Amino acid sequence: MTTRRAEMLKEMGLAPVWRLRESPPGPDHVAAAEPAALPVADSQPPLSGHESPIFSDRRSVIMRMDWPELKASVAGCTSCALHANRNKTVFGVGDENADWLFVGEGPGAEEDAQGEPFVGQAGKLLDSMLAAIGLKRGQNVYIANVVKCRPPGNRNPEHQEALACEPYLQRQIELIGPRLIVAMGRVAAVNLLAREASIASLRGKLHEYRGIRLIVTYHPAYLLRNLPDKAKAWVDLCFAVETMKGLQSAQSTTI
Repeated sequence: MTTRRAEMLKEMGLAPVWRLRESPPGPDHVAAAEPAALPVADSQPPLSGHESPIFSDRRSVIMRMDWPELKASVAGCTSCALHANRNKTVFGVGDENADWLFVGEGPGAEEDAQGEPFVGQAGKLLDSMLAAIGLKRGQNVYIANVVKCRPPGNRNPEHQEALACEPYLQRQIELIGPRLIVAMGRVAAVNLLAREASIASLRGKLHEYRGIRLIVTYHPAYLLRNLPDKAKAWVDLCFAVETMKGLQSAQSTTI
């Protein structure tokens, strides 16, 4: 680790938690393995419920959009009540051909003001987490949220709000084609996996979203309020790194 990175992590209160190790010790350790050797916990489609014909028609239109059309549609979306009080929609940011996709729950006040995800203190922590595993925002990394407009008071998105935005997120994922999705927080996890479950029951397992490997960890905003769980999040990141290595290795052997 460079001196500059070490100083940055220390300032964020992460050192020495975010130091990459070959095999993280402790009771929360998750043994990393090649993805092919790991059991897939589930492969359910995203949460959609009983769709009305209007909702299905809207989804089919969104599923045919390219990047410019998708961004314009999100910017003008009025499909749920969240649009009434938004300042800016928060579409997502990063490399549109990224191997890594990080998904959070929804914009906060600063994100709503700037129109970009994870720009506040939680965003600084996320950037530090990325740097600790050799990643950087915008470089082989894409960051998005379950909903594109800020829920009032930073509450969790309601079911119908997440449902309205789900086709947008699905289309983003299809266009990006990531190798690995990291769901940050319970809201992101349950919406992507289409089932109710606790973070504790989802961590340390390899899941799938429409054939794409998915790992669950804590939301950075949660980690700012619960410092002891940073160690558990670090285990999750190590698991993600080893999973990505396995995916890359599997691809190279098939070429």
